[in-house]
Amino acid sequence: MMRWTTPQCRLLHRRLCPEARLYSEMVTTGAILDGDTRRCLKHLSDTPCALQLGGGDPTELARATAVAQSYGYDEINLNVGCPSARVRNKRIGACLMNDAALVARALKAMQAESEVPVTIKHRLGVDHQDEREVFDFVDRIVNESECRVFIVHARKAWLDGLNPKQNRTAPPLDYELVYEIKRRFPACVVVINGGISSIAQCRIHLQQLDGVMLGRAAYRQPRCIAEAATLFGRAVPSPEAIVNRISEVLCEALDNGERLGGYTRHLLGLFQGRPGARSYRRILGEQMRDSDAGMDVWRAALAEVGMVLPEAAETSRCG
Repeated sequence: MMRWTTPQCRLLHRRLCPEARLYSEMVTTGAILDGDTRRCLKHLSDTPCALQLGGGDPTELARATAVAQSYGYDEINLNVGCPSARVRNKRIGACLMNDAALVARALKAMQAESEVPVTIKHRLGVDHQDEREVFDFVDRIVNESECRVFIVHARKAWLDGLNPKQNRTAPPLDYELVYEIKRRFPACVVVINGGISSIAQCRIHLQQLDGVMLGRAAYRQPRCIAEAATLFGRAVPSPEAIVNRISEVLCEALDNGERLGGYTRHLLGLFQGRPGARSYRRILGEQMRDSDAGMDVWRAALAEVGMVLPEAAETSRCG
């Protein structure tokens, strides 16, 4: 989800579901240690939020974890699932599943520097590995580190021959294998990811597992995040309430000198399936990146789906 789940995106999603645990973009150790650290790690009132780290050197991962401690994350997550060739060449992501001992050392080093839980997100395997070898992988992590939270993308990654987009669909999903991980390691928290597109599907998985992670489905249809309220015993907010919450965020951002497009680019799918959604997307897509784009652009887009800008936003100096 690099360049997708930005701080601006997470702030919007937080307004849609206060209880959901959000995850940052994958941030590499190099970006934190040698780049613009504050830009990489900043928050916008989006807690509870996990920082997802990408790296393969235990020392660098430990240093990056130590730096991140002052930024208020509730969890540090090691990405062992990204299939990109670009990160594979730097020993980042799914290729690390070939070296469980290294992953265990990395997690242990990160834990030594962290005041919050250190977790892992991984696949069922890579390339020609037998998927059932994932049990050995988890077992080694459990025995050689204190990591007890496993977020499992329920398919293998093919690093040789498939690009990242193909890796999201071509290797078959195996939800039952993730269920078996939980049965074999009942003391661990097991969260499932991959191919899940609705809250109804989440409910099915939650009968077997401790949690469900939604990625692109939630991003492309933000209302899905709002519907997650039912998992926490709350009613789904009305479209009007959702627009009110989002408009508050946009007003505050504009008042602070930020650009509208930094936020509304994450809202293009908000009204998917509603009459006028195509025109809504067109207006935002064409106008939101203008340097002077303001609430008038948001107002015009909302009108296409029969929604009205809240009165408070109308009277705000950003309106």
